[in-house]
Amino acid sequence: MNIRAICSDIDGTLLNSERDLSPRLKSVISQFPKEFPLILASSRMPDAMRHLLRDLGRPIEPLIAYNGGFVLDKAGNVMDSVEIPINLVAKILEMTRKTEIHVSLYHGENWYESKEDYWAKREAQNTKVNPTWMASEAVLDLWAKGNKGAHKVMVMGDSNEISWLFGELHLAHSSDLHLYRSKDTYIEIAPRKISKATALKLVLENRYDFSMDEVIAFGDNYNDIDLIQSVGWGVAVQNARPEVKAVAKEVTLHHKEGGVAATLERIRGLRFKI
Repeated sequence: MNIRAICSDIDGTLLNSERDLSPRLKSVISQFPKEFPLILASSRMPDAMRHLLRDLGRPIEPLIAYNGGFVLDKAGNVMDSVEIPINLVAKILEMTRKTEIHVSLYHGENWYESKEDYWAKREAQNTKVNPTWMASEAVLDLWAKGNKGAHKVMVMGDSNEISWLFGELHLAHSSDLHLYRSKDTYIEIAPRKISKATALKLVLENRYDFSMDEVIAFGDNYNDIDLIQSVGWGVAVQNARPEVKAVAKEVTLHHKEGGVAATLERIRGLRFKI
């Protein structure tokens, strides 16, 4: 099989224990031709991905943000945008109002936070992006005027409260929402009909002359399963969920041990053939 593009998740996959890009990874990426696509697919917002591409020396690449809900081509043009309806966003906010759960709201290039607490500071530190400080009600008013919804809602807090919210949302809205519990203290909420795999397929069909079968993809979590299954060579890092490993064609090293770099070094040595 001839590999013609790389697609990778970020957190828990591409980054090391310092939540950064290792020198080893930067080195192996630099050995691939500039015309060889490196497509990041993440639950992150675009700006939390762009600085990583710049650090890899690949600033002009397509971006699959919000787990596939917001897709940009190399020129920054929006190829797809799928939102959570504003009435559902309002319901999530109402459900969390009497809890200690922290709610972050995302649309396109914007991340909104209502208070500068532990969770907001942690996310800013992890992603190297600063939010727009605005009350959630004001964000809803703004979106209502522009006929917009959320590309992502992220809720963070005590694991018991997060478990309760996950159960309630799954019971009432499993047909409308993807609920990714990336950690016991997190739920990443996205529209049901999108995925990293559908977004990658869209990018390839509209901007490239090859198919999913000629892509190598890396992932670790539930939201990577469709992607790993849909490409020609799906790779799970050692720290991946068992369900991800089960569908992968290869299990590489732990993300803290440079798993993505190790596999790319091997296929680079094989002249991109597996």
